[in-house]
Amino acid sequence: MQKNPLKIAEAARSAGVSPSTLRLWEQQGLVEPIRTPSGQRLYDPELVERLQTIAWMRSEKGLNPAAIKEGLKDEQESRPAVQGHVAGDDMPIGMKVRSLRRQARQTLETVARATGTSLSQLSTFERTSQGISITALHDVAKHLGTTVADLSGQQGQEESASLVRSGEWATWPTTSSGVTIHALVPGRRQMECHRFDLAPGASSEGSYRHEGEEFIFVLAGKLQVVLDGDQFFELRTGDSFYFESNRPHSWRNLSDSQTTLIWINTPATF
Repeated sequence: MQKNPLKIAEAARSAGVSPSTLRLWEQQGLVEPIRTPSGQRLYDPELVERLQTIAWMRSEKGLNPAAIKEGLKDEQESRPAVQGHVAGDDMPIGMKVRSLRRQARQTLETVARATGTSLSQLSTFERTSQGISITALHDVAKHLGTTVADLSGQQGQEESASLVRSGEWATWPTTSSGVTIHALVPGRRQMECHRFDLAPGASSEGSYRHEGEEFIFVLAGKLQVVLDGDQFFELRTGDSFYFESNRPHSWRNLSDSQTTLIWINTPATF
């Protein structure tokens, strides 16, 4: 089955129906396509399979929308759960989360409740890959048995040594306003080495924790790091900071301009 998501016309051809039929099924609650920030409908392989099943139930069994919805529910519940697989790097990060959630047979409500993320925020993120903080994304990734780095496509081939030229870093998908993260080392390593570019006012929007150790070096600007909710550290240009990752930590840019950091996590648990 195809790896890349299909547009509505392509998905309709795959299911043997018209694009207007797919829009009708969406209105009837039979299928929920992924939406890009511009509103374009996309259908990943699992959604295309669902469309084909709906078409078969309608044409071969003559079922109405309510009966089709029940049949789809029974089929989903009978499938075995699959944990830990992250879809291809070319898939938007929100679609990856959606795919993992479905593989784990968890509803949006279940994941939102377990991670403290609002239902509307999580639903929007799955459709658009936007509007979720680093903290919330970390919690969702951890709940689904993966990491933010893996969701961001950092599982590439590892070599004993790698050279990345200035400005040629891979960039993580931007999910929250003002936070840009560049991967300084390709692939999955024992150390996650990143460059953070933080716009004025950008923050983690809450605290998070995970296993490992962290090191921050401030290249430019001013950063506040809060540990355990009550220990405040102000880092300026040239300052470095080390802490254990299992301590709840949050951060925000205190500067009126961009703050740029080198941020290293080890082992790769972020």
